[in-house]
Amino acid sequence: MLSGLLWSLFSARPRNNLVMITIKTSEEIEILRAGGRRHAEILNELAKRAIAGVSTNELNTWAIGLLDEGGDYPAFLGYTPDGAKRSYPAALCVSINDEIVHGIPNENPRILKEGDVVSLDLGLSHKGMITDSAMTLGVGKISPEEKRLIKATREALGAGILAARAGNSVGDIGFAIENVAKKYGLKSAEGLSGHGVGYEVHEDPYVPNAGMPGSGPKLKAGMVLAIEPMFVLGKGDIVLSKDGYTYHTKDGQKAAHFEHTIAITNGAPIILTAL
Repeated sequence: MLSGLLWSLFSARPRNNLVMITIKTSEEIEILRAGGRRHAEILNELAKRAIAGVSTNELNTWAIGLLDEGGDYPAFLGYTPDGAKRSYPAALCVSINDEIVHGIPNENPRILKEGDVVSLDLGLSHKGMITDSAMTLGVGKISPEEKRLIKATREALGAGILAARAGNSVGDIGFAIENVAKKYGLKSAEGLSGHGVGYEVHEDPYVPNAGMPGSGPKLKAGMVLAIEPMFVLGKGDIVLSKDGYTYHTKDGQKAAHFEHTIAITNGAPIILTAL
C-alpha cells in the first residue's frame, strides 16, 4: 500500500482514523439483492456488446439505456469522490489495456480493437441502495499471458469472497487475494482497494487486496462490501491520468479488474451482484 495514496476514486477515498461502518437491515439487503441481479444482467449484456469496432461511448450510452429500462439509476454519474476536483461524467467505467480502473468512456471515446483487454465497471442505484460490480474481458483473440491475468484476477475475487465471513477481518480478505496473486506470479495495483457500499458508492471499511490475517476491522453480519482485486502483468506501480479519474499501470503493462458486491451473514456471504 502506498502511504497517503487515495483509495482509488470509486475504489477508495482519502483515509483518516475515523472508521464508520454501517450495518444494513435484512430489508435493505433484499433491495440490494434485487438491484444486484439487475446489475449483473446489465453488466453481462454490456460484456456481450464489447466487441471490436464498438466505441466506449456506445457502451456508456447502452448502460444508461439498460438502467433506465429497469427504472434504476447510474450510481457513478455525477458522483464526486472525496479528493476529486469534478464529478464523474459517465454511467460506466471502461478501462482498456494499461488502464486499471475508472476509464472515462464518453470523453475522447475510443474504438475497441482486436486484442484489447477491457474492464467494465458499473454502479447501480435501485430503490436508493447501491451495488458495484466489474468484470474484465478480452476483445477477440488475446495472448495466453493475458488470459492468465484475467483468470487469476477472477479467481482472486472468489478467494476474497470466501474469506468474507463474520468473525474474520478485512485483512483476511486481502490475505486471500494476495495469495492468488503470488500463486500466479502477479502483482496487485498498488494502493487500489475495495470498500463498503450500499447507502453510498463509497463507505467504510477499506477492503485491501493484500493484508495480514486478523488485521483491520472485523466483519459482522449486515456489512455490505465491494471486493475488487486488480492485478497487473508488471510491477504494480500506478499513475493517475490528467482526467483525474483513470489509473494506469506506470510501466504500461496490462491490468484486469473483477468486483462483486457482497453481504456478510452469519454463514456464507451473499453475492449480491451475481445472476
